[in-house]
Amino acid sequence: MEGTAESPAASAQGNRKIRVVVAKPGLDGHDRGAKIIARALRDAGMEVIYTGLHQTPEQIAETVLQEDADAVGLSILSGAHMTLVPRVVELLREQGADDVIVTVGGTIPSDDVPELKKLGVAEVFTPGSSTQSIIDFIQESVAS
Repeated sequence: MEGTAESPAASAQGNRKIRVVVAKPGLDGHDRGAKIIARALRDAGMEVIYTGLHQTPEQIAETVLQEDADAVGLSILSGAHMTLVPRVVELLREQGADDVIVTVGGTIPSDDVPELKKLGVAEVFTPGSSTQSIIDFIQESVAS
C-alpha cells in the first residue's frame, strides 16, 4: 500500500516483523519482568512468542527453531544462568541457528557478563535496563 509507514521492527527485515521468543528457563517462577519485556517488544511492532515458566533449554531451542525467531530473550532470576544459557546457545548452534540473537535479562552478576558474551550471548540486560534500550538493541542487531 503506497504511503504506509512501516514500524522499525518490520522494516528491519523488509515487511516481515522481527520475531522474538521470550523464555523463562529453569525453575525460576517469577515472570513479571519477562511479561513486561514481551509487551514492550510487541508494542514496538515485534512478533513475540512467550514460552511461559519452567522451560528446559531443549524446549526453548525447539521453540526458537519452530517459530523461525530472529532473537531469543532469556529471563533468569534463579542464579542458574551459567548452566542454562550456555546450553541454549549450544543447542541453537547444533541446529544451525547460530544467527539467532541471544539476550539474557535478570539478576546476572557483572562478573558473569563477559563469560556469557564469550559463549555467544549478544547482550545482558540487568535490573534497571530500560525497555527502550532492549527494543533498540534487538532492532539494531537483527537489522545488521
